[in-house]
Amino acid sequence: MSLSHGATGGYSALANFYDLLTDRAEQQARSFYYMDLFKKYAGRLPALLLDLACGSLGASIDMLGCGADVIGVDSSEEFLSLAAEKAAAVGASPLLLCQDMRELDLYGTVEGAICAADGLNHLLCTADIAEVFRRLRLFVEPGGLFIFDVNTPYKHTNVLADEVFVFDTDSCYCVWQNRLITRTCETDMHLDFFVPGESGYARMTDHVRERGYSIRTLSRLLSESGFEIVSVFDDISYNPPTDKSEKVVFVTRNKPERMTKF
Repeated sequence: MSLSHGATGGYSALANFYDLLTDRAEQQARSFYYMDLFKKYAGRLPALLLDLACGSLGASIDMLGCGADVIGVDSSEEFLSLAAEKAAAVGASPLLLCQDMRELDLYGTVEGAICAADGLNHLLCTADIAEVFRRLRLFVEPGGLFIFDVNTPYKHTNVLADEVFVFDTDSCYCVWQNRLITRTCETDMHLDFFVPGESGYARMTDHVRERGYSIRTLSRLLSESGFEIVSVFDDISYNPPTDKSEKVVFVTRNKPERMTKF
């Protein structure tokens, strides 16, 4: 089980331990999978890529190493600080912007965009997701791809719901407690981090909430915003989703505006 980072909120405690508690091999597999999707459906990796809700650049750090320039956007200053350190360690210097994705405002357009690690699930109403899609429509070049993954309602109700997960590492002990709100398919996630010190353990706490959205709902919002769906896959595969898929991946394209005939 991997933790997710948020698109909104501070997430100051989670940011300190996110990379420690997240499987790097899984992050790398997702990054290379996204790169394969760009190559399959766009012919190449975008020269300029937007990583939305980028966290510590887990999904795009490998893309930097493959020649893409990256703009990372996240609302958490703590996550962006970690992203800067991680990029510097590999000799990269992406543009990092502290913005709420619902208020996305770039200096120009990008050739492609991603939103990984269920960043969109942290938006708790369809109006917010529609606004993100509307803003992406402005900043992703016509014909450019927007690729994202989301946790499914199935995962919220059958995997995350009312469960407790424990992570025990040399650097911290984490207790992750969930509470499902069935009516809205939202999961409240309460995380306690216990960090060893000279006088015992220090406790840090964070709170995250996600909402599960159906493929049908997201498809409608994409269509209304001007994105066409190229493909939808079960996570890190080229298989179609099933009713038990825990995460799905959308490959979408920003449809060029039609020329008006006079």
